[in-house]
Amino acid sequence: MDNKKIISLAKIFFWVSFILGNICLFGYIISKNDVFALTGYFLLLIGTVINLMLVIGLITYGLANNAQLKICMKASAIICINIPFAILYYFIGMSLLNL
Repeated sequence: MDNKKIISLAKIFFWVSFILGNICLFGYIISKNDVFALTGYFLLLIGTVINLMLVIGLITYGLANNAQLKICMKASAIICINIPFAILYYFIGMSLLNL
């Protein structure tokens, strides 16, 4: 896999997770519809598993193909940018739901 494909894959997963998280959070804030909150909770669970598997896969690929290790670590870092957002959205969601 070339460098552009690896970075593109990471950016796609970053943006999909980020946009879906925003839809769930702001959908709940605007509409007070509990479906958004429940969907956001499941997104947090499923998104964590998927992104973690992708990061592990990228690091494994980088270790197996040492020439790609630096770009795989950069791609993993791009995906991990979502972690602070997920934690922040979790606490915002819990405070909005009074839990």
